[in-house]
Amino acid sequence: MPLSHAILGFLEFRPLTGYDLKKYFDQSIAHFWSATKSHIYQALEKLEKDGLVSSQIIPQEGKPNRREYQITETGRAELRRWLTSPLPPGQLREGWLIQVFFSHKSSNEEIVTLLEARRKTIGERLDIYRTVVQDVITQNAERVGVERAKQLWQITLDHGIDYYEFEIDWLEKVIDRVNTLPH
Repeated sequence: MPLSHAILGFLEFRPLTGYDLKKYFDQSIAHFWSATKSHIYQALEKLEKDGLVSSQIIPQEGKPNRREYQITETGRAELRRWLTSPLPPGQLREGWLIQVFFSHKSSNEEIVTLLEARRKTIGERLDIYRTVVQDVITQNAERVGVERAKQLWQITLDHGIDYYEFEIDWLEKVIDRVNTLPH
């Protein structure tokens, strides 16, 4: 399961709390994989039960104690196995395409409005990828100091950028096409 394996990947760098993991998800891989706090904590519980991670309580003065997780040797072996196993393509689920699919009773203008809103949102996301996410990758790479990791992180960001650039190009063609649909 990608969530559990992403957690193992983060823990391979250093021990982290569930809270830290949520921050890492949001700051580094949210452009292609998101996770809620509850899903992270459920996955950590299962990973610990399966012996892939261990945890310890870290006392803190004036604050609640922290539970910090670290990857075990069994967890490292599982991560290596998963990283070298091809995965099948994911199932595409795009709610906005359901809107388009069933819009035969909508006017061309109504459909174009939906598509233009999508194009605007994707453009805003692209701006964030090119600036904020790019900066986060650069900062994390400097902190970790592993050039190979930086390059692989950049590859995932480049995928997100290319994906949304393609979608914007596609939307522009489709908007022209919808404008000429018969009424």
